[in-house]
Formats: sequence, structure tokens, C-alpha cells
Amino acid sequence: MGEVNGFHKLAKKHNWKRPNDLRGISLMNRAARSVMTEYEDIVLGYGQSDEYSFVFRREAEVFQRRSVKIITTLVSKFSSAYVFYWNEYFPEIKLLYPPSFDGRMVLYPTDKNLKDYLCWRQADCHINNLYNTTFWTLVQEGKLSNTEAEQRLSGTLSADKNEILFSEFGINYNNEAQVFRKGTVLVQNKRTRRNHDKQSTNELGLEVRSKDFQNITELNSDIIGDKFWEENPHILLGNPVPNSNQSADAGLKKSIRATTSETKTID
Repeated sequence: MGEVNGFHKLAKKHNWKRPNDLRGISLMNRAARSVMTEYEDIVLGYGQSDEYSFVFRREAEVFQRRSVKIITTLVSKFSSAYVFYWNEYFPEIKLLYPPSFDGRMVLYPTDKNLKDYLCWRQADCHINNLYNTTFWTLVQEGKLSNTEAEQRLSGTLSADKNEILFSEFGINYNNEAQVFRKGTVLVQNKRTRRNHDKQSTNELGLEVRSKDFQNITELNSDIIGDKFWEENPHILLGNPVPNSNQSADAGLKKSIRATTSETKTID
């Protein structure tokens, strides 16, 4: 699995909307789709906050499985696509500097380890978004300073934050957009991509193969429960995760319901 990070500074420097800027999220997703269009061995992408994770097929032989080669080309493709499509999502905002992103490769030994990691990232998405939504509502609508808002939320649980949003500002957190609460899941079509690439010839008469962008499905669905994995068994190579995972799922959901304010805030 490859992971790309590095959006925090970019968002702050370009004054993105807080707590979430849909333009920035959409641009991040567009760059991720470019990566997955280029590398058919990536079966799933998951993006939230300031990170994007890419899951490769277990049998992938891309670059002879050289981790350094894989992550450097992946980050390079992501970065170039991000810059290339910037004006489509921020036509009124000039890109102030050439952005850069860092990445890492991780080899998970089992499907269960991989699923647990992705479930943890989605749980993290919820925890951070609930905190940031409450924090910035207190600042923007409640007129508190950043320090006052931070102190107000110190030691609070998720139920406390939901109560603040609803009782003081009339906001039902469950009605917030799922892309903010759950992140974005990109799923590669389980059919072999090569069979669906489009062929044509260029002005020199040479055959050109263009990637089929439609083979990638974008979702904002729950990946902590079993439904998503049952509907997309090809991601885990058709090897179902044992039912013992249900206890892990329950633990993740419990941590979501009862989390403190120890989260990362986009300031």
C-alpha cells in the first residue's frame, strides 16, 4: 500500500474554507483518480483529511515490486496531476508555490491487517471532522477565539460535540455531507483494465492507448462494516475476512462514539 501526505500547508497558505473546502477535496480526488488510471494494479484508493492511501493487488508486479520506485513514481504522478488540474477547481486562486507531497510504502501481511488499517483511517476521518466542524463553528458562528474554542472542547467526547452543534447552532452532524464524515473511496473496476483501454492512432499513424477513466467508481460509503467488502470482494482477492473481525469493527465504532478531543486541527 502506498500513502501520500502533505496538504496541510497548502490548505493554510491558500486560505481554504474551514473546516472543509470541497474544491480542495475534489482536486485531491481528481489527482488520485489520475494515479489509479495510470496504475491498474491499484484496486482501491482512500482519501481523507490530508492523506491518500492506495492499495495494490497482492500479485502486483509493477516495477518488479521495488518499493522506492513505486512510491516515487506514485507521488510524482499525484503531484503533477494536482498541479495540472488546479485551475479547474480553483480558477480564482493562483497557485502560490510548487506543492510537494511525501509518501511511504507499507507491506501488510494479511487482508485483515489491510482492512483494519483502512477502517482505522475512516474512524480517524470521523473523529477529526467532528472535532474540526465543532471547533470552526464555535469560532465562525460562536465568535470564540481559536484558543477559547480549543479550551471549550478540551476533554469533550463525541456526544458532547454533537450536543454543542445541535443545541447551540442547530446543526445535526449526521446531516453533514458524507464526503466530510467518511472520506472518499475510489474503487477500481474488478475487470482487467487492459481489456477496456481505448485504442486509436495519432497523427504519425502510431497506435495510442488511452486509459479508461470510467473504470473507477467514487464512493463516500462506510468501509468499517462488512457490507462494502462483501460488495467488492476483488479488493481482498476474494478471501473473506473472518467473522472475528466483527469484534474489531465494534471496537472501532465504539472509539468513534466515545472519543476525546485529542485530534489534529486544520488551523
